[in-house]
Amino acid sequence: MPVVIQVTDIHDSRLDDFSKLTDVALRKVREPSEGLYIAESRKVIGRALAAGHRPRAVLCPHDWLDSVLELVANFDDCPVFVAESEVLEEITGYHLHRGALASMHRPQPLDPGQLLVDAKTVVILEDIVDHTNVGAVFRSVAGLGADAVLVTPSCADPLYRRSIRVSMGTVLQVPWARLGGWSESRDVLHAAGFHIVALALSDDSIDLRRFAANRPDKVAIVLGTEGDGLSSAAISSADSVVRIPMQHGVDSLNVAAASAVALYALTGN
Repeated sequence: MPVVIQVTDIHDSRLDDFSKLTDVALRKVREPSEGLYIAESRKVIGRALAAGHRPRAVLCPHDWLDSVLELVANFDDCPVFVAESEVLEEITGYHLHRGALASMHRPQPLDPGQLLVDAKTVVILEDIVDHTNVGAVFRSVAGLGADAVLVTPSCADPLYRRSIRVSMGTVLQVPWARLGGWSESRDVLHAAGFHIVALALSDDSIDLRRFAANRPDKVAIVLGTEGDGLSSAAISSADSVVRIPMQHGVDSLNVAAASAVALYALTGN
């Protein structure tokens, strides 16, 4: 069984993984560089373990201890820190109301080319900076039957705590990888037989329903940033530009909503 440690000093260096969780700028740098991510809630921790990820440490209040120990019973090298709710809030920077936090070892990055081998439908996120939207897209991907997600170098971290939480842990189930620049990425996608579809407004864009009626065998759907949409490089790299038909003067949907509509049309779910 893991060792249970009562927190007596909130500045204990063994708690560094959990400190200042609300400092987004700090965590965006620290977590990837230190090879960790944070899983929040028993459900998400369970999904992380089911995906084969290993816990570094767990932090929880006293009334969740038995449940947490049951969850990580097979990880003797994973200390479980326990404290009163007020102490936990001092450490993390917010009220911990989902039962537990686990610091997890970040898995090794996947190779985009390998990820595409058996895939039919993938989603590409170009420079999306809102962690909520990233998590919501992953949930759509999992729920509507796409195979994988690819993210550009400047896209927000799918393993950031908020992304994982919004995705309901599906970020830990859906295979994903980071791409390089568009020139390289286009070659990788084409080599794997993918038709690249840019979801964007343009004069020559195709109605999503018309495109879906005769979709190619392998499709990569490219979604752009919340404000400016797709870059010119992304659109010029695409084989088709597709739009979701809108009404009442609305020109577009939130990127997470757009991902769900596009996937519903293209996967038949």
